[in-house]
Amino acid sequence: MSEIHLLHNKRIFSLLWVFLYLTIFTTKSTAEYPRRDAIVDAVQNVSPAVVNISSEYEVHIQNNPFSRFGMTPGFDSFFKDFFDYNYNKDTKRSNLGSGIIIDGKRKLVLTNAHVVTKSANITITLKDEREFKAIMIGADPDSDLAVLKIESDTFLPDIEMGRSDDLMIGETVIAIGNPFGFQNTVTTGVISSTNRSIKTEERVFHNFIQTDASINPGNSGGPLLNINGQLIGINTAIYANAQGIGFAIPIDKAKRIVSDLIQYGEVIPAWTGIIIQNIDNHLAQYLNLPANKGVVVKEIEPKSPAQKGGIREGDIILSLNEQKVITSEDFSAIMKDVAVGEAINIKILRNKLMESYSIQTIVYPIENAIPLAYRLLGIKVQNITLPMNSFHKNRSTKGVEIIDLSRGSYLYKIGAAPGDVILQINEHKIDNLNDFKKAIIKYRTKSSMVILLMRGGFGYYITIVL
Repeated sequence: MSEIHLLHNKRIFSLLWVFLYLTIFTTKSTAEYPRRDAIVDAVQNVSPAVVNISSEYEVHIQNNPFSRFGMTPGFDSFFKDFFDYNYNKDTKRSNLGSGIIIDGKRKLVLTNAHVVTKSANITITLKDEREFKAIMIGADPDSDLAVLKIESDTFLPDIEMGRSDDLMIGETVIAIGNPFGFQNTVTTGVISSTNRSIKTEERVFHNFIQTDASINPGNSGGPLLNINGQLIGINTAIYANAQGIGFAIPIDKAKRIVSDLIQYGEVIPAWTGIIIQNIDNHLAQYLNLPANKGVVVKEIEPKSPAQKGGIREGDIILSLNEQKVITSEDFSAIMKDVAVGEAINIKILRNKLMESYSIQTIVYPIENAIPLAYRLLGIKVQNITLPMNSFHKNRSTKGVEIIDLSRGSYLYKIGAAPGDVILQINEHKIDNLNDFKKAIIKYRTKSSMVILLMRGGFGYYITIVL
């Protein structure tokens, strides 16, 4: 009886093996892996708020009359970029970039300043191919950010703001934009680094997010997202020669700038009245310092917060708001993140003793602009009040008129004269004396200014090294 049971069990065991074999090796599996993940969700949620920006502006190229005044080679090379010495002409140029709607109710778009600077005609295209005209609310070339307003009565999709103060190296990020005109292109990567400083031909950008997500021309101004689809940065294609390296402006830095642009149309810098210089080897020896790193207070402006707060000429600045200051670029970068009215903590070295001060920042007094212009540029100006006559018949009614020049000034040496009209300083248009004052204050700490000078109905660009 036991032999019969054993034979029966063997047959059952054999049948089980046959069944398993047929199940495993002859039955086609229909199981599928889930294709929808966090990246897909983030892209689908955000894409409707990503826009394509096309802009167009005119450039007037004019023969330069100041070339006969014995310019330096650097001066001549500057004018070759703007003028054709044989004829005058107007030409149109265009930009293509990306942007992100940050407020659907107010129809506000955040993008890079270099995408729309100088543009007179801006067109916004949404993912659903709707097109709208847009106007400039404000732009800040120093941070490369601009805010546009879409001309529409329709509520538009917008993005959820994130934060950039808690970013982790290696976390997944998503970039969306319109590289080379390919609308709503998505690339992914990780955060490679934070607090990067990037040097371009024109300026140094500080505190950038570095990512290996591809960012190409046309991506500029588009959003950088975290895995939850929140805005953590604004992509900018300023390092075009690099492979696998992209950069974005942190959203925490952008928020303060955007607030100023919406409220004032420009970024209002916080004023301390501290004028600094880097400590070189000679100065380090003179001050008996161990190294040539750091900044020294070169000058304190009269009636400034720094003067009232106890800062003195010759003080060595060690930190601002607990952030180390090693170069003048560090000082400027930290100050750009300080809002008007905010108190800053300054640690200084004075007579080999470390001291701390707190200074309440304010807006630079506009009444200081006219004497400041004479000190920087060697000119005095006024609103255009002279009657139109034979000399002025082609002159614009906008701008400010030069009424006096210092004989030692650069403008005097190259042939500028009373009666010439200033229409623009850097990117800032000058319609009246108030605009001129604002521009002088805005660019007072720059190494140079580019002035658009009008004479006899024609405009000429002049670079002044400060």
